Amino acid sequence: MKVLILGGTGVFGMRLARLLARDGHRLTIAARNLPAAQAFADELGASALKLDRTGDLSPLRGHEVVIDAAGPFHAYGADPYRLARAALGLGAHYLDLADNAAFCDGIATLDAEARAAGKAAISGLSSVPAISSAAVRALVGPDRPLMIDSAILPGNRSPRGLSVMASILSQAGRPFPLYQAGRWTIATGWSAPQDYTLPGGLTRQGWRIEVPDTRLFPAHFGAHTVDFRAGLELGIMRYGLAAFALLRRLVPFPVATPLVRAFRLVADLLAPFGTGIGGMSVTVTTATQRHSWSLLAEDGDGPFVPAVAIRALLRRATLPTEAASALEIVTLDELEAAMSDLSIRFERRSEALDPIFPRILGPAFATLPEAVRATHQTAGITRWTGRASVTRGTDLWSRLLATLFRFPPASEDTPVEVTKTVTAKGETWSRRFGARSFRSYLAATPHGMTERFGPFTFRLRLSVRNGALHYPVTAGRLGPVPMPRWLLPASEAREYEENGRFHFDVRLLAPLTGALMVHYRGHLDPATPDTSHPASLKIF
Repeated sequence: MKVLILGGTGVFGMRLARLLARDGHRLTIAARNLPAAQAFADELGASALKLDRTGDLSPLRGHEVVIDAAGPFHAYGADPYRLARAALGLGAHYLDLADNAAFCDGIATLDAEARAAGKAAISGLSSVPAISSAAVRALVGPDRPLMIDSAILPGNRSPRGLSVMASILSQAGRPFPLYQAGRWTIATGWSAPQDYTLPGGLTRQGWRIEVPDTRLFPAHFGAHTVDFRAGLELGIMRYGLAAFALLRRLVPFPVATPLVRAFRLVADLLAPFGTGIGGMSVTVTTATQRHSWSLLAEDGDGPFVPAVAIRALLRRATLPTEAASALEIVTLDELEAAMSDLSIRFERRSEALDPIFPRILGPAFATLPEAVRATHQTAGITRWTGRASVTRGTDLWSRLLATLFRFPPASEDTPVEVTKTVTAKGETWSRRFGARSFRSYLAATPHGMTERFGPFTFRLRLSVRNGALHYPVTAGRLGPVPMPRWLLPASEAREYEENGRFHFDVRLLAPLTGALMVHYRGHLDPATPDTSHPASLKIF
C-alpha cells in the first residue's frame, strides 16, 4: 500500500516506517524538517515530504493510508481531527498512534464521514488501547473481567520522544477520571506506585497515569475497575517526576515546550545508565482467576512495540470502514506475529484466586450464608453500600480511644460505604460512615487473621457459629512490640445474613475499663455500578 507517515522522523514514526518497509509498503516520510525526512527516506528507499498538519494538507492526495505518528495528541487544539478529516476527504484511510484518552474517545465523531468514504479512521493503534485491549480479550475470551490492570515499563536507554514526554509531564500531578469499584473517581497523574513482574522475573515499578484504557475499558469490557501505570527504570527519574507531580498538585502550572526540552536534556544525561530492556504487562481478574500477559523487549527493540498494531492491521487484505478507537481492532495472535522478527518474548500466566477469608476459615467458609461469603470473595476491588447505626461510649477514656482510631460519631441512621481492595499482603478496607472514614489493613498470617489500624495490629480469631462469622480480638501489638492482654480492647463482632441481606454487628469495649468504646451495626448491599461518562465528573 502507498502509506504516508506524518512524524516519520520521530522515535515511533521511524520504527513504524522500518517495519512497514520490511513488509513492502511504499512509504512517504513526512515531517516539518525536510532534510531529516529526506535523509531517512533515502535510507529506506522511500519518498520524503515537508508537511505540517496545521498547514496545507493537499499533499495527502494519492496516498492510500495516512498515519499520524507525531503528537502530542492532547495539544491538537480546537480542531484536533483536521488531519483525519482531510485524509478521509481525499480517499485515504487514517490511522494514528494516539495515547491520549480524550483524543481516542472523540475519533468516533468522524464515523459518518468514514463510512461515507468507505475508509477507516482508527485512533490509538499503539500499545494502548490496541495491544492492551487485544490482550484483555485473549485472556478472558467472552467472559467479563472484573478488574484490568496494565502497565508499560520501558528501559532507560530507550529513546524518548518529545510528544510522549509532553503527554506524561502534562498529566503529572493533575486530576483525571479513573473507574474503581464500579464508579468514576478522581485520581492523580503519576501517583500510587506499584510493582509489576515481566518475563524472566524482572520487576519494574509503574505509576498511575491516564490512557485511553482508563476511559474506554469500563464500558467496552464491563469491568468494575480499570487501572494503568507507566514506569521509568531509574529511581532518580521516577521519584524526581513524583516530586514534580507534587509541585503541580500544589501549583497547577502549564507544561510548556521549553520545560519538556529541559526534562529531556536531563533524561539524555542519564541515558547511559540502566538498560535497553523494557516490557508491558496486562493483568485481568475474573471472579475466580487472575490471568496475565506480558512481554519483554530486549536489544533496544522496545520502541518498536507501539508501532506493531498498525503493522498488524496493514497486513490484512481489507481495513474496516468506520471511525473508532482501536479497541480490539487487531487480535493478540496478529500482534505477536507482527513482533516475530523483533527481540521480544511473551509470557502468559493464570492462577486461581486465593481470598484471605476462605484461606483462613478453610471448609467452614462454605457453611456461611451466601450473602456473607460474597463480601469476602473480593477479586480486585469491591464496593458495598448500606445504612448503619452507631453508638459511642460516653466516658473520657472511651471517647479518646474512639477518636484515635477515627471511629464514626454516634448516629441512629447514617449511610455507610465499605470499599475492599486486594493487596499483595491481603486486603485494605476503607469504611465511610456519613462524612467520617477510617481504614484498616487485613492480612492472612500463619497464626490467623490480623487487622492493622495505623501502628496497632490485632490478631482476630475467625470462627463460624450458628451460620454467622465471628472474629474477636485475641492478641495485639504496637508496632513490633506485643501488647499485654489487659491493654487489648474486647470485641464482639459478627457478620450474618438476615432476609437475604448481609448484616454486621461490631461492639468494641475499651481496655482497662471495659466500657463501651463504639458499637456499629447495619447492613450492606453490593454497590450499583455507575455507568455515567467520565466527562460528567467535576475534576476542577
